[in-house]
Amino acid sequence: MLKFWKKKPADAEPSQPTAPAPESVPTTGFAHDTDATSLDHASTTLDEALAETPPAPDAPVEDEASELAAVVEAAVPAKRGWRERLSGSSFARGLTSLFVRHPKLDDDLLDELETTLITGDVGVEASTALVEDLRKRMHKREFADAGALLAALRQSLIAMLRPVEKPLDVGGLKPHVILTVGINGVGKTTTIGKLARRYRDEGRQVMLAAGDTFRAAAVEQLKTWGARNNVPVISQGQDADSASVIFDALQAARSRNVDVLIADTAGRLHTQGGLMDELGKIARVLKKIDADAPHEVLMVIDGTTGQNAVSQVRQFRQIVGVSGLVVTKLDGTAKGGVVFALAREFGLPIRYVGLGETATDLRVFDAEAYVDGLLPASLSQG
Repeated sequence: MLKFWKKKPADAEPSQPTAPAPESVPTTGFAHDTDATSLDHASTTLDEALAETPPAPDAPVEDEASELAAVVEAAVPAKRGWRERLSGSSFARGLTSLFVRHPKLDDDLLDELETTLITGDVGVEASTALVEDLRKRMHKREFADAGALLAALRQSLIAMLRPVEKPLDVGGLKPHVILTVGINGVGKTTTIGKLARRYRDEGRQVMLAAGDTFRAAAVEQLKTWGARNNVPVISQGQDADSASVIFDALQAARSRNVDVLIADTAGRLHTQGGLMDELGKIARVLKKIDADAPHEVLMVIDGTTGQNAVSQVRQFRQIVGVSGLVVTKLDGTAKGGVVFALAREFGLPIRYVGLGETATDLRVFDAEAYVDGLLPASLSQG
């Protein structure tokens, strides 16, 4: 019988080193945007913001069974494939069942395909253009059966995503400054933590800037990610000027020869034009140190928000010139089609997609793998 035992205090291993203590600098030189505080404090509570906060690296284990489970999980990390992650979405199920229920190649199949694409958040324009192209080819007798049309649909979807399949290269400029933007609740701070883990595992020196100063919970959450990944976090007190924090972080990153600086920003409602001005201010302040900074404006989008994500990108792009996208929460209730709508509407590179909660589930976007996850390669796999 397997017996569990606890270490005596004398046998306990020394605690793991934590990240350097967050630095604090004066906020002089920058005016505080007082009009931004009320909305953030009213809309987000401490408990809500800490919902996604990971446990501290040296958090005590409750009992022997959970300790053993933690050891096993650390030793054999699970990493499910794209198909396993995406096939459960309503969009993927709808596409698969469509071809099972309509093995006959006709206009009815294409009409229902168009409906499925639209309800899957692909968008009316993209869905119509895609189906009409397939309809013309069907009438020209290019497809022998529904299976051939399925293969053509897969290729059309992949072709739609190929232009935005552009991984983010942080190996050139140093420090490479990534400014992350997005509304509250999209998983922005969690994405920053996962990016820090990814770049650190690649052997890069990473620093984080706690620029979301209007929510104390956001700063603490970022510090927790920093401690977990042994990555320094530059922060100031709550209600400090965000531009000042990020300005100081860039100075510190340059002096310490850091490879990548990832800056968090407040995730306010994108409909508040006055509050969006702060993002423009941050970009202007960074250029006082580096004329090319930020080198990447990475917008984080919740894949479950559907077509609303398109309007979010449109407005953020006007303010800070978004240069890349991260689409999160695609393993849950997200329909998945919004990725195609974003590709068609903006053509912005999709740098990463979130397929789960662990750090390794933030994947570099792969157009073919994504379509494979949504749609089977053949009717026999449906």
